[in-house]
Amino acid sequence: MPGPNPRELGLLADCANCFGLCCVALPFSASADFAADKAAGEPCPNLREDFRCGIHAQLRQRGYPGCTVYDCFGAGQKVSQVTFAGTSWRQAPETAREMYAVFPVVRQLHELLWYLAEALTLEAAGPIHADLRQALHETERLTRESADVLKKLDLVAHRTGVNTLLLRVSELVRAGHRGKDRRGADLVGARLGGADLRGADLRGAYLIGADLRGADLRQADLIGADLRGADLAGADLTGSIFLTQAQLNAAKGDAATHLSASLARPAHWPDTRTEPQPRPRRGAGDRATPRATGRRPRRRR
Repeated sequence: MPGPNPRELGLLADCANCFGLCCVALPFSASADFAADKAAGEPCPNLREDFRCGIHAQLRQRGYPGCTVYDCFGAGQKVSQVTFAGTSWRQAPETAREMYAVFPVVRQLHELLWYLAEALTLEAAGPIHADLRQALHETERLTRESADVLKKLDLVAHRTGVNTLLLRVSELVRAGHRGKDRRGADLVGARLGGADLRGADLRGAYLIGADLRGADLRQADLIGADLRGADLAGADLTGSIFLTQAQLNAAKGDAATHLSASLARPAHWPDTRTEPQPRPRRGAGDRATPRATGRRPRRRR
């Protein structure tokens, strides 16, 4: 079922029209994801004068895989070109702090727009399409408010209202094959190879480094699930809902991983089927926790 086009909604990152906001506004710590520490508001040393990344083609090799899996959902160009009318923080340093404060707000609004747009393509969610469209229009309107309004926005309240609709979408989509409830579960390094997770609720689950080889994840709700380093080789994710490209980019897969048509196979995945590797023996209940995964994100759902 056709729905709002992410490109038309401006939800695809356009770095050429952004002032490198993710490379300046956001902090990161030296870890498996980033090669060095950087404070919020401090430009990344790899950021060039034209706001492009100087090592973009070698981010993984240079120790910055975290950059390759970040997605602003188009918030960068919205803040740069709409909220601040094309005037950069270099041109007007006095606006820098306000710009950095607004960017994460708009990024969260754009993420909600992405989920709402996807929900409107789901036939099972038909009974609430009118409510979804209303929420989408209101969220899009908010993204075009002034910096002053955006800084004062009660984002928690707005997210809560949208999330109520997204939860209902999840129930409608999974109604025919309701799976296990693993919402927010700590499944770091869990052995779930070949598991039947069809229609499972994995919202906000920590699946860092989990073995999901050959798992059935059809119609599973994966909104906010942390898939960093998760092994999806041979897994079936067709029809899974609220799975973003950034989540896929953070995981591992192979030619046998089944994806919905709206998602692209990450460039770093092998184009062949990978052979299962033997796992070391562990005691009952032990899990293969990955090394140096970095701090877990704060749970939002």
